[in-house]
Amino acid sequence: MQKCPGATLCCLVIATGIGTWIASLIFGSLTRLIIDENSETSWILRFIYTILGYATVFLPCWVLIHLSQKHNLHSLGGFQWKLLRLLLTGNTSETIISDPDSEQLIETIQPVKTEPVLSLYHNAKHLIFCCAGLQVSYLLWGVLQEKIMTKEYLDGDKVEKFTDSQFLVFVNRILAFAFSGIYLLVSRPNVHRTPLYKYSFCSISNTLSSWCQYEALKFISFPTQVLAKSAKVIPVMLMGKLISRTQYKNYEYATALLISIGMTAFLLGSSEGKKGNTVTTISGVVLLLGYLIFDSFTANWQSALFKEHRPSSVQMMCGVNLMSCLFTSASLIQQGGFFYSLSFAARHPSFISDCLLTAVSSAAGQLFIFATISKFGAVVFTIIMTVRQGLSILLSCILYHHHLSEVGIFGIVVVFVAIFMRIYYGQRDKRRQLMASAESNVSKV
Repeated sequence: MQKCPGATLCCLVIATGIGTWIASLIFGSLTRLIIDENSETSWILRFIYTILGYATVFLPCWVLIHLSQKHNLHSLGGFQWKLLRLLLTGNTSETIISDPDSEQLIETIQPVKTEPVLSLYHNAKHLIFCCAGLQVSYLLWGVLQEKIMTKEYLDGDKVEKFTDSQFLVFVNRILAFAFSGIYLLVSRPNVHRTPLYKYSFCSISNTLSSWCQYEALKFISFPTQVLAKSAKVIPVMLMGKLISRTQYKNYEYATALLISIGMTAFLLGSSEGKKGNTVTTISGVVLLLGYLIFDSFTANWQSALFKEHRPSSVQMMCGVNLMSCLFTSASLIQQGGFFYSLSFAARHPSFISDCLLTAVSSAAGQLFIFATISKFGAVVFTIIMTVRQGLSILLSCILYHHHLSEVGIFGIVVVFVAIFMRIYYGQRDKRRQLMASAESNVSKV
């Protein structure tokens, strides 16, 4: 048989989806017998449910992609095959661009060279605007994130806490997808050449990192989580060596060691034991490690996609969030998360405003990230976000009365000193490379 008929392909994909759904329900029921839903380790059960929900989308898509590539179905005519081409090639055109050198080879995160040179006043005004946008959006996002996952909502005499982290991830992702999609519609983006299915890998890791981040707030304080994010340079370096065989400078290892020392001092010196429970502490640490691992994979996979297919930052944002919406919605439907979250929102109207503000601030923050990097570069963006992390810890301590001892404050200072050292030496290293390259070009002439 030379070609796999569309009807057969459709039946195989549907059968895979139904089979995966049934298998996940059975496995989930068996897991519930082992893990108590009301215990401190019930997050393990929710994590398993989340993975099984993602599998009901991932496995049918894998069958679709495998059979389509095997039988070259995306080369056929017709609307349905155009959608398949978008999934497999990133473009609906039957003629696939194979020469990336014919397109813009300038990194999409760099400022466009054809734009007029702006005055110092205009540059300063744009920088202040981007800095204010990042600080406001992400400070608001952090405060609301902690409020939703840790504070109690009152309904008369009844007190409840919201527990479904997956729903918050879904709302954030669907709004970010809408923001980036509208931006692409009203702008003139580069030609898209990234197969949509390749976004799925970093989409899964991205949603799981966000899930771990929300779940961790049930066991640890927000300052600890923020400082752990500052320490993610360590797993990113390890993941880079594992995936891309990246070589690092001595100052990168030194600053990573300082960040580890600072994190240890903070954790030992902060009296935050939310429940004074060993199980709680272990759960919080495991979830933080999960966040760091998934987030470091996301960064390295996205970096590989940028190098291979050259999407713009907004195209990457749109593609990843589209896949995240598919995965999280399937998981929520399977777990009954939509019904629980909507009924919770009906009982507590203030939750709706908190949830929407969190999603809006997260999506707006992503757009400010793109604007800042495109105009001022990654180093300026890193400095702004480092300051934001310090302000987030300070604001959280003021609003939610987290206590920090002298040792804990020393740990915070060490972490941020290490981050700024990394920025300084990284920038100095880039200048040396540029000077060496310029001298090499002069010698050739």
